[in-house]
Amino acid sequence: MFRTALRNVLAHKARLLMTVLAVMLGVAFVSGTLVFTDTLGNAYRNQSAKSYDDVAVAVATHPNPDDSKKDDGISDRTLEDIRALDGVAGATGRVTGFAGVADKDGRLIGNGWSNTGGNYAPGKDGQDPAYDFTAGSGPASADRIALDEDSADKGGYKVGDTVRVATNGPVKEYTLAGVFTTEDGAVNAGGSLVLFTTEVAQKLYLQPGFYQDVTVTAADGASDAAILAAVEPLLPKDADAQTGAELADEQAESIESGLGNLNTMLLAFAAIALFVGVFLIANTFTMLVAQRTRELALMRAVGASRRQVKRSVILEAALVGVIASVVGFVLGVGLATGLRSAMGAFGAKVPAGPLVVSPTAVGAAFAVGVLITVLAAWLPARRAAKIAPVAAMSSVHAVASTKSLVVRNSIGAVITLLGAAGITGGAATGGSDGRMLIGAGAFFALIGVIVLIPLLSRPVIALFRPLLQGVFGVAGKLAGQNAVRNPRRTGATASALAIGLTLVTGLSVLGVTLGQAIDKMTTDNIRADYMISMASGGALDASALEAIEKAKGVAAVSPQQATSLEIKDTWHSASAVTPGDVEKVFDLKTVSGSLASLGKGQIAIAEDTAKSNGYKVGDTLPANFGDADDPHRADVTVGAVYRGNEFLSPVLVPASLVAPYETRPYIPEIWVAMDGGASDANEQALVDALGDNPAISVMDQQDIRNLFGGFINTALNIMYGLLAMALLIAVLGVVNTLAMSVFERQQEIGMLRAIGLDRRRVKRMIRLEAVVISLFGAVIGVGLGTFLGWAIGETIRGEIPGYALVLPWDRIGVFLLLAGVVGVLAAMWPARSAARLNMLTAIKTE
Repeated sequence: MFRTALRNVLAHKARLLMTVLAVMLGVAFVSGTLVFTDTLGNAYRNQSAKSYDDVAVAVATHPNPDDSKKDDGISDRTLEDIRALDGVAGATGRVTGFAGVADKDGRLIGNGWSNTGGNYAPGKDGQDPAYDFTAGSGPASADRIALDEDSADKGGYKVGDTVRVATNGPVKEYTLAGVFTTEDGAVNAGGSLVLFTTEVAQKLYLQPGFYQDVTVTAADGASDAAILAAVEPLLPKDADAQTGAELADEQAESIESGLGNLNTMLLAFAAIALFVGVFLIANTFTMLVAQRTRELALMRAVGASRRQVKRSVILEAALVGVIASVVGFVLGVGLATGLRSAMGAFGAKVPAGPLVVSPTAVGAAFAVGVLITVLAAWLPARRAAKIAPVAAMSSVHAVASTKSLVVRNSIGAVITLLGAAGITGGAATGGSDGRMLIGAGAFFALIGVIVLIPLLSRPVIALFRPLLQGVFGVAGKLAGQNAVRNPRRTGATASALAIGLTLVTGLSVLGVTLGQAIDKMTTDNIRADYMISMASGGALDASALEAIEKAKGVAAVSPQQATSLEIKDTWHSASAVTPGDVEKVFDLKTVSGSLASLGKGQIAIAEDTAKSNGYKVGDTLPANFGDADDPHRADVTVGAVYRGNEFLSPVLVPASLVAPYETRPYIPEIWVAMDGGASDANEQALVDALGDNPAISVMDQQDIRNLFGGFINTALNIMYGLLAMALLIAVLGVVNTLAMSVFERQQEIGMLRAIGLDRRRVKRMIRLEAVVISLFGAVIGVGLGTFLGWAIGETIRGEIPGYALVLPWDRIGVFLLLAGVVGVLAAMWPARSAARLNMLTAIKTE
């Protein structure tokens, strides 16, 4: 039977090509994901281990940026005490924070959030062992800096050039003293690293004489654990210490966790692609079995048992799976290499390291490829084994019995109803529980529709048939009839497209609806012409607010200063704002009282917070400002209750009220209204007022809308790209079905040619058949995807103000159009093959 299986694979290699491609793509996705994440994990783990090779103990502090009255971090004295401990060879203090470097055109180098600054800490030999200089040396005075090599190249800087550097304060100019290489994580992530003298870094990021972190190296023969035990009693309460080995292990676990999440996401899309491939494989072997019924019957007649017939078909599938897995694995390794290179193209620097091809990746790739192929071929093999020899010899086609179709449709209807009930129930339940219920319901609904899809094919395709016949004549009529001749085959082919478009449509409905809700939330709540923020996402310096207030053309300006206060033993997040101006930059509607009371030192509370806590206008409440460890008590009066605004905290306080308690105000945004509204001149006035700071973003309302809604489009595009694999396999399924159907119908096509159907109309018939099948799958997928998008949206309706279902008709139209195009493209080869058939040879074919 093995020889028979091998002979059949070789005999039908052209017809098995699409199956090989489908399995190959799925295996490539799986193996590529595993090799890529293994390679990445190994590189980052090695980098992490290397970073802590010489570290005996690492000390980290957690300073409080809102209270400068406390001694944050590790003091110089504590650092000297650590250096004096037995077994300590040296201890280096580090200070870090945000530093953005402008290129020669004034643009920020790097991505903002990973642009960092630190201190150059030379040892007794005058060198800092953390950095290797390729040009110049470390900064030796307050007006000098050093810059990482990648950033220096991007900015076109060399030693001696003047470099503009922005921290949280105004931009300053420094002379470039040196260029260095580093394995710093921020630089590897596409950011930049600026080194200042220790004194300058302390002044910028902490306070003179203090460090955020300390690394301790051990003398020969000293125990890391003993040094750790000696260091811990010397540390302030906001610091903790670990051995270098513990920290390396901790970082390795963090890397494993992060890459594990990426692995899971990519493998989920690989699973979808393979699930779609199951239909292609099952369809292929079903058609091959149907075309070989007489051959199989002859095998039964000469003594082959049912088990042997079934085994021969499964062996064919296993051989196909092995071949596809080998090619797919090689392709996957290439994919992993390409992904690694692509990360560099997007600005992320991957640490050097070998390509890791683990036994797990190899085993998983081959197990998935062979197992999926064998499982998909099991049902066709079982059907082949059940055909009686005499019955098989008398007919080429094994027609499904009425009983089997009734049973199939009954089971499909029950599963579909169960899934629909789960989806509807989940939408009504809402929250995370509702989403879990929808997920389970979606699984059953999808399976149910797949089971029912042959039954659905006749009535749905019947809607297209009058149009086909009216527009395309005989070719259209024949195409409509051919599309429903074998409902199971049509259903299996359309199912692959339906699955892919269900996911794509569901994501589109949800994404577009969320985007519209966020866009509406932005336009409804903001009156400001501009939002000022740090490119790093951190806090603006108070000097930025002072500069904007003095800018030409400013009509109103208010910070959204993040703070907190405790009222009646309950802590509330609050926004410190500018009275009188806050109403001009935000759309605030009062329920009671007046926002003018902010100017009298009173507070305003959002309606929901006021109701839930029993606050009302006129109440005088005891409040604590600052933090729980060091509160400052003061009575506050509620002057207004307002409808909540998503861009502000539920409590508004005048900035002057919290100023005595916050010498380092945390200001993530400043909102500005300008005379004459947004214009190029007004934007330039703000940029100039801020000193042309490359680290500060000046965004108009459209930029703000893009900021808050743009990530949804980005996420959708990533999802579309990942789902493209499943849709490509679905297209292969259409090609495969049509090609094998043409082979199966050679005699019929020959007869049609003989009675007057010319080659052009034969091609048209095959193309239209493909378009009908593709559109049928697309309609099912779009319908189910829209239902799922609505249901998931209902579970988050309460979390997003202004949420309302939006059907993206333009995208749905594009999906249907693309489905039609897919049908036309998929039919090119089969239609050409059908038109080129020799008429007399085809008629003689059995």
